[in-house]
Amino acid sequence: MATRPEPDFDRDLDDLPAELRWREWMRRIEAVLFASATPVPREDLARVVGQQASVELLIEDLGADLADRPYELAAVSGSWMLRTRSSYAPAIRAAADVGEQLLDLNEFDVAVLAAVAYNQPVTRDGLKDIFGKEISRDLIGRLFVSDLITTGPRAPRRGAPYTFVTTEKFLVAFGLESLRDLPDREQLDDAGMTRFAS
Repeated sequence: MATRPEPDFDRDLDDLPAELRWREWMRRIEAVLFASATPVPREDLARVVGQQASVELLIEDLGADLADRPYELAAVSGSWMLRTRSSYAPAIRAAADVGEQLLDLNEFDVAVLAAVAYNQPVTRDGLKDIFGKEISRDLIGRLFVSDLITTGPRAPRRGAPYTFVTTEKFLVAFGLESLRDLPDREQLDDAGMTRFAS
C-alpha cells in the first residue's frame, strides 16, 4: 500500500486564536469524513489537525455540532464515518438515486449473516449445522459480492475448509461499531432469531 504524502498545508494553525483553530480542525475532519466512501481511522484524521490536537475530542465536539443535522457521526471498527440518520431514509429513497447502495437481502440472507456474525469464523458445514440444510454457493457468493462477508482463517481440520467472517461493510450496513454491539440473546429471542445465533 502506497503511503500518502504529507498534506501541503498548515496543520497547526498557530496564527489563529484557539477557538477558531479548534473550529477549523473540526471542519477539516468533517470534510474528510464527508468525502470518504469508507470509515476513516484515527491515524488518517490526525494528518489534518495539529500535532497537539485530540482527534477524539474533536470527534466528540463534531458529533455534538451535528446533533440537529440530518446526518450523524458513526464509529465503525475503530474508525469514523458520516451517515444519514435513519429517520431520513424514506425521503432519500423518494428523491435520490441510491439503487446501488441498497442491500437486496431477504430474511434468509439476513439470518445467514447473523449466523456468520455470531459464530465466526464459521464454515459452510457449520452453517449447515445451524440451519439444518446446505447453504447455497449462490447465497455465499452474493454475500461476498456485497462485501458483507469474506474468508476467514482456514478451519483446523482435515481438508482445511474456508471459514467465513463478517466485514467492515457488514458493521456499517447494520449500524454497528463492532461485533460487541450485536444484539444479545434476549433481543434475538424477542425477534424470533435465537436459532441462528447458536
